[in-house]
Amino acid sequence: MKTTAFVMTMLLTMFLSGVVSGQQKPTTGYAPVNGLKMYYEIHGSGEPVVLLHGAFMAITDDWRVWIGELSKTRKVIAVEMQGHGRTADIKRDITSENLADDVAGLLDYLKIPSADIMGYSLGGGVAMQCAIRHPEKVRKVVSISAPFRRDGWVKEANDALLNLTYEMFKGTPTEVEWKKLNPRPDGFPDFFNHIKATVLKPYDFGADKFKATKAPMFFIHGDADGVRLDHIAEMYRLKGGDLHGDMRPHPASRLAILPDTTHVTLMNRMTTIVLLVNDFLDAKPQKQ
Repeated sequence: MKTTAFVMTMLLTMFLSGVVSGQQKPTTGYAPVNGLKMYYEIHGSGEPVVLLHGAFMAITDDWRVWIGELSKTRKVIAVEMQGHGRTADIKRDITSENLADDVAGLLDYLKIPSADIMGYSLGGGVAMQCAIRHPEKVRKVVSISAPFRRDGWVKEANDALLNLTYEMFKGTPTEVEWKKLNPRPDGFPDFFNHIKATVLKPYDFGADKFKATKAPMFFIHGDADGVRLDHIAEMYRLKGGDLHGDMRPHPASRLAILPDTTHVTLMNRMTTIVLLVNDFLDAKPQKQ
């Protein structure tokens, strides 16, 4: 049972300890947006890309290697969303819509007119919502292992959420890291309950709204990452996929499914994913 609980905790927290890479000291700060003091870091220079973590994650360790690679050619703006890492929680629902509004507020605060938005899991949903709610601020979207409806997850994943308990996290690296970073280190049980209330709520971004987004999207998934394969195909189809690219121009949006890869182990595929992401973000619009 302990092994099962540990695996479930890993899957549900999306926690991964990365290797801290040698990077130049970033610019850091707290942006006052929508009642938050949202922590952010800026690494590198070039075209801006906002990096959004998954649930229970933070910048430290989880994203360091990714930041190191992406910041070789880009200005990487890594953030810690509501209640995560160094950003204190507030009395407000943690929804993709609210978090997307925070990202838009951060870009305004930093005086950045538009940026690419890249997110994993929870962050992937927020990235898609940025394109829906703030289209003028989003150039391209990279969504890693995220559906746009609750039923986009396989039944096994949705069922697991019903059994999610604080005891699964007690003493884990996830809790230890959160307590080390957060301004309210004794508040993890409350934060856990806040996240659980969020993940149990049904959500649907709306197929029509999703289809109407102007920003090209790159959907990156594992072949066993918990998102239904037909849902992945639906998202790509709504963004212009499902055609013969040799017979007519293929869409600006893209799809990649990595073999032998789960929701958690996607984070181990950084080398492959960053190459794909850079190619997507650098691509110029095709002539129709």
